[in-house]
Amino acid sequence: MRRDPSVKILFACHRFPFPPNRGGKIRPFNMIKHLSRRHEVYVATLAHSQQELNEGAGLKEYCAEIYTEVVPERTRWLRAIRALAGTTPSSVAYFSSSCLRRRIQEATRKISFDVVLVHCAFAAQYGLDVPAKFRVIDFGDLDSGKWLDYSKWRSFPLSWGYYLEAKKLRRYERQVAAAFDYCTLTTQGELEEFKKLNVGRPHKVIPNGVDGNYFHPNGGPGQGKPVIVLVGRMDYFPNIDAAQYFAKSIFPVVRQSVPDAQLHLVGSSPTRGVRSLAAIPGVTVTGHVADVRPYLIDATVAVAPLRLARGTQNKILEAMAMGIPVVATSEAAKGVQITGSKQLLVADGHRLFAEEVINVIEKMPLRKTLSESGRRQVEQAHSWSRSMSNLDDILDPSRYAAVMAPNF
Repeated sequence: MRRDPSVKILFACHRFPFPPNRGGKIRPFNMIKHLSRRHEVYVATLAHSQQELNEGAGLKEYCAEIYTEVVPERTRWLRAIRALAGTTPSSVAYFSSSCLRRRIQEATRKISFDVVLVHCAFAAQYGLDVPAKFRVIDFGDLDSGKWLDYSKWRSFPLSWGYYLEAKKLRRYERQVAAAFDYCTLTTQGELEEFKKLNVGRPHKVIPNGVDGNYFHPNGGPGQGKPVIVLVGRMDYFPNIDAAQYFAKSIFPVVRQSVPDAQLHLVGSSPTRGVRSLAAIPGVTVTGHVADVRPYLIDATVAVAPLRLARGTQNKILEAMAMGIPVVATSEAAKGVQITGSKQLLVADGHRLFAEEVINVIEKMPLRKTLSESGRRQVEQAHSWSRSMSNLDDILDPSRYAAVMAPNF
């Protein structure tokens, strides 16, 4: 791909996008990586600590320049709490930095940006006042929907807090959508939610992808003992709930039919509740691992028993890319593009879910079919190259003639 240094892109995102080792970093990093092959990309983002900056030094390889500020966790939470009494969503205040905004403004006095591309509504605040020919907001998921879901699952006063945040953030999402020239989402379901904003902006789905060279099959699933794996950050509420739900309600049913089945809960920062699951016979809680692939290779089946889920679950794409059969709830599976029942098994309710897991463990032909079909499907529907071709189309210079959207 020809690189055109005359096209300068300011890319703003709410999390430091390197290394791409969690959901909020994978998508923006792959966007930056792709765009840097052809354009000059200037990244504006935040870090929690100097250590995070040091660990993310590799991002420089893909950027003309990085504008970043360290905002510690304590400072973020103080800002979020102060926002409770106002109209600004607390989740937007959590990612706010006047220092970063000043650095971006200083950059605009030296650089004429052709495109401003913002990933996530929380980072929209860094692109609204930047002069550019064309501005795009990649919502990814509409987080107001996530907070509304949380409000239905948590007890008072958390339920009230999440409900209030959902309402404030939905209003904010509507405002920022109207302030950009183009809007993108991760899934068709999120696109349908976006349409409810009624902002009349051009929009498109850019599916999440998976690196099929990094996550690749290695001999097929389940060559030895029956191992079930659940991957995800274990301080994230939907993953915490999924781990506890599977270990306490589903896994005992599985063990009735498969007594030697093992459950590996793989992910960083497990809460006390997740760590306590290790007391259940057959359950291992790993905590942080440098590389999840050895745990996937060792697995007979990967599970995604999420009862709360938005967008695309990268854990499902990664397992499918490695040829590991996946059983998921309908909530977890809705963000994955599948065309048949032999690519991904979907089940709801603890007994039906357990039955599908047992079927995968006990039936080698089913494992083989899911392994091969799942891998083919992610190659066809969830490759980053295919997804990024949508971004190239959106950023075609012919669109720059469009009238810039007004700020709010």
